[in-house]
Formats: sequence, structure tokens, C-alpha cells
Amino acid sequence: MIMLSNIINGQSVDAARTLPFFDPATGEQIGTAPDSDAAAVDLAFQAAARAFTSYRRTTPAERQALLLRFADAIEANADRLVDAEVACTGKPRAATRELEILRGADQLRFFAGACRVVSGTASAEYVQGFTSTIRREPLGVIAQITPWNYPFMMAIWKIAPALAAGNTLVLKPADTTPWSTVILGELAQDVFPAGVVNIICGGRDAGAAMVDHEIPEMVSITGSTRAGAEVMSSASKTLKDVHLELGGKAPAIVFADVDIARTAAEIALAAFFNAGQDCTAVTRVLVEQSIHAEFAAALAAAADALTVGGDKADLGPLNSAAQLERVEGFIARLPEHARVLAGGKRTGTGYHFAPTVIDGVVQSDEVVCEEIFGPVVTVQPFSTEAEAVVLANGTKYALASSVWSDNHGVVTRVSNELDFGSVWINCHQVIPAEAPHGGFKHSGTGKVLSVYGLEDYTRIKSVTTSHR
Repeated sequence: MIMLSNIINGQSVDAARTLPFFDPATGEQIGTAPDSDAAAVDLAFQAAARAFTSYRRTTPAERQALLLRFADAIEANADRLVDAEVACTGKPRAATRELEILRGADQLRFFAGACRVVSGTASAEYVQGFTSTIRREPLGVIAQITPWNYPFMMAIWKIAPALAAGNTLVLKPADTTPWSTVILGELAQDVFPAGVVNIICGGRDAGAAMVDHEIPEMVSITGSTRAGAEVMSSASKTLKDVHLELGGKAPAIVFADVDIARTAAEIALAAFFNAGQDCTAVTRVLVEQSIHAEFAAALAAAADALTVGGDKADLGPLNSAAQLERVEGFIARLPEHARVLAGGKRTGTGYHFAPTVIDGVVQSDEVVCEEIFGPVVTVQPFSTEAEAVVLANGTKYALASSVWSDNHGVVTRVSNELDFGSVWINCHQVIPAEAPHGGFKHSGTGKVLSVYGLEDYTRIKSVTTSHR
């Protein structure tokens, strides 16, 4: 049985109460983590505030060196991190290592370089006799809350830009997936000064205590739109900045000129990777009317061909019994006009669910409008480019989308009209560290990755000097 501790001011700190966490592939408990209270949260923020007084004065070159050492430590401990991540998520091991753990080290290295090239307005004389300078400074102490779908990678996405910008932080992982984040915090203690990186485990009460605390200047959360709205409301009481990466309902618009079998296979992978527990996963396939029936059948065949569960599977289990129940609820509530072409039921042991394709739906159906966060995708026909855009933009989410066609004019016109933070052409979920990632409307505020993500963790100060 794994017993985890908080990491506060460079030390492991236990709590009076604990929460269990489970292997979703089997449903069996594998460990416990602290159920932190407000006192533990305060201890962590006090440590981060003390550390900020000196860490804020580090040069970009010094922060770069620290981040590069951190990336090296992750690579050296990759197997240990993979073990923890797979145990808490049930993900296929090879993909987790390459696409999450090692890619996380690469993303740290990107921010290590980016912190040395942040742009700003040059000093200039905008008023006679005065020189104005624009400074970009760290915000201060950052409260960060990560989700359970990509525990390690989402922690990197938050830690890397915050530290690169000169902030200190307190980060809380999801209560169902704390293990890899605690290891990440342990590795950070061998690199950064005490108090720069603090890890607090716990449930909703711990998260609420972080948002309500007076010290942090920003709350950054990746999670559901509901959770983001609650954080925004609570943070407004103390006028904190908020950085929100929230839900998605990504459409893939497919035109009739595509290679049907190949495109269906690629979209199936983009829909069902990580068991569909991905805010950018394809969840709605909009298909030109003339190939609708053929494409829906090809997508169903591609879904049936995927393997579920096991180290070499295409997708692992859902995160928890509660998430499995949520996905099953959407299927149970399907209207009579909807037709399940593939999947639609749990499979194997633990919390596995078969890749599911649903045809015959209309825009107002719950399964089309609401985020499911599971391996479920719907198929709808369209007749014109304009109708495809209306259907694609017709939900409250605006995170990610894709357009599939070999016609340059079509993809240009349609992509320009899509109301999403990311638009991919003949691909989906290609997310390099150099590209900004984040959505509009109910999908959140701010960007992660890229120099834009780094700048989100800074503030702008104007300094004007008299020539006398």
C-alpha cells in the first residue's frame, strides 16, 4: 500500500486524515494520500510566500538552469513516474512514457529557453524629458489545481510557465490521481530552493481553501466548466487572477473528398485516446451528407477494432466508478432516434468502457451538447459549409476543432469561421510546446504552453523616469 505525504517547504508532511486512491483498471485500492485541511494549505502558502522574496529576483539564466536540471531529473526517474501514472490511471504504459512523461521533460526545456526571450516594449521617450520602460514581472504565489485525466502532464503545464516566470507555487493534484504529482514534487526539492514548489493533496475542501486563501495572486485550474465557474466565483471575493482550462466538445468536420477509411481511423484515435477523457478529444463528427452513412459505418468499424485495457491496449479505463456511472448515464438516457453503432457498454474488469459511436442524433440532444468525458462520439450529417460551421459552433464550448478535406479553399474558409482556440487541418490533437493551447467561452481563459502561456504568469508594470 502506497502512503503519500504533502511536500511543504522542502519537507514531507503527513496529515491527520487521508483519502484512498485506486487502480481504475481493477477497482482495487493502491494507496492513501493526505486529506489536507486549511491549516496545511496555509502552511504551504506561507512557505511559498517566503520563497518568493528571493526566487523572484533570480535571473532568467538562473531559472533556465534550474528548469533544465528538473527536466533531467524527470528523464532519470521516468520509469518511476510511469509506474505511478499507470497505477492511478490504467493507461497503456508505452504511450504514457513517450507522450506524457518524456514529453513533459521536453516542455520544461521549452520554458527554460522561453524565459530568456520574453519580449517587451523597448524603453522610449513618449513624453519630452521622460523615458518610459515596460517591465514584465512575476505575479507572486500561484495556487494550481490539476485534473485526473493527465495528472503528470497537467502538473508540468502549470509548474513550468509559473516557475519560468519567477513565481512560486502550491499545487494540488486530483484526489484520485496524486501519486505522480507527489513524485514530481519530491524531484523538485532536489532542484529548487525550499518553498518554491509545494504539493498539497486533498479533495474539494483543500481546493476551496486554496482558492479562498489570501496569499496567492492567481488561481490556475484545469478541470470541468462547473469547477472553473466555482473557482472564478470564489476568487472574485479576493480579486485574484484566474487561469482556467476547462471543458470541450470538439467537432471534427469531414468533407466528402477525404479518404474515408483513413480519416475514420485517425478520428477514432483522436476520439478514444485516453478513453476519451480529454478536453480536446473529438466528440462530435460532422460529415458531409453524401458520405454520411459510409463514414459512420467506417468510424464504427474503427472503434470496434481498438483494444481496451492492458499495457498494449489502445485505451485504458475510465478514471473512477463515478466517471463510469456518468458515461453509462448518457447512454441510458439516449433518445429513441439515436442509434448506437459501436460500443455503448462497459467491458472487462475495473472501469473500462467500449469505444462508442452514436448516429442519428440531433443538435439539441444531451449527448451532443454536454461534455461526457468518456469514449463516446456522435455523428451528424451536414449539407453545406455554412451548416457545418453552425453545427460545429453550436455548443457552449470553444476549445478545439478540426477540419478534414483536401480542398484548400474549403479548409481555409471553414477554419476561419470556427469559434475555437485550436483548429487543426487534416489532423487532431497535435499540441507542440511552442503553440498556445486554450479556449474561449465555457472552455476557459488564458493559454497554456508557448510564450503566451508564460506571459499569462506575469504582470506588466510601467516605469517612467525623469531626465532631470
